Amino acid sequence: MNQVNRNPDNAVGSQPIASFRSVSKRYDSNCLVVDDLDLDIVRGEFLTLLGPSGSGKTTTLMMLAGFEWPTSGNILMDGDDITGLPPYLRDMGVVFQSYALFPHMTIAENIEFPLAVRKIAPEERRRRVAEALDLVHLGSYANRYPIQLSGGQQQRVALARSLVYRPRMVLMDEPLGALDKALREQMQLEIKQIHQQMGITFVYVTHDQDEALTMSDRVAVFHQGKIQQITSPVEIYKRPRNRFVATFLGETNTLEGLVTQCAEGFADIQLSCGSILRGRAGEGVVSGAKAALMVRPESIGVKGGPGNGLRGRLVDQHFHGDHIRLHVALDGGQALQLKVKPQEGAELRQSGETVAMTIQEEDALILL
Repeated sequence: MNQVNRNPDNAVGSQPIASFRSVSKRYDSNCLVVDDLDLDIVRGEFLTLLGPSGSGKTTTLMMLAGFEWPTSGNILMDGDDITGLPPYLRDMGVVFQSYALFPHMTIAENIEFPLAVRKIAPEERRRRVAEALDLVHLGSYANRYPIQLSGGQQQRVALARSLVYRPRMVLMDEPLGALDKALREQMQLEIKQIHQQMGITFVYVTHDQDEALTMSDRVAVFHQGKIQQITSPVEIYKRPRNRFVATFLGETNTLEGLVTQCAEGFADIQLSCGSILRGRAGEGVVSGAKAALMVRPESIGVKGGPGNGLRGRLVDQHFHGDHIRLHVALDGGQALQLKVKPQEGAELRQSGETVAMTIQEEDALILL
């Protein structure tokens, strides 16, 4: 079985299977969808293109598949320029949200279709179809029709069809968007398991942050046609490069203030309530600059200890089973949200109570 390359950097030290070189896409003079994109896709990785609607992620995938052509720039595959190559010559499997199954064909016939088009011998076709059905746990469904399957089962068929002819890459465009939450989470794990078994390069488009964090070796966050940051899920969550990444990926608190000093990768910031907090300094942060301290709700403690001390007034709290969400107001009017374990929030009963909080310096990020 092939091993997945888990290099979190942008293909540093690895020969990319596909590359975008200064690729831009315009639909008209006022609509620049992808802006001067440079991207290396590492062989065998699971790369997720994440971003809001209109950020350029789906257009990037469609250009890689050959369904859209760049306005400028080049796309390479194994070093060869495929910019003008039609989709059927790119050796890529594509899975869409709509499944795109043939309703008049059985499940086995749907999966066999790409093999028949490629004129694979009948005996080999039957063998590969059986393997693909087993891979997606649908071995007993070969003679059923798509209408007789659930949404999750139909998505498995679409995935099996994209894998059966052993493409160099599999491209997936919002494939789980039509499924309910429980089934979507189950399919995330199944798709990731299949990726690990096959070792094929997966490029996956989604706007779902949990999906991106759960499934990916690397995540590329898109905004306004550009990649804002590309790295491992852990790194992109804990070390966002800018405010957009910090606020788009997961929940975060934003406390505006003025940087009072900056040295050796850390900075102090004075908030409107007068408190001075220390955190890791982001790109371009200098003394005297207006900036914001960004901190995740789960990174704020309500017990004493080393770190930044902060006090506020409890406004409200909500029980969520595995955690309690606290809404706290600082003296200067700035609001904080905290996620604490039920036992840590048990003593906080009444609105208006004073909440003593602690933020570790490593968990706080100061960004322009």
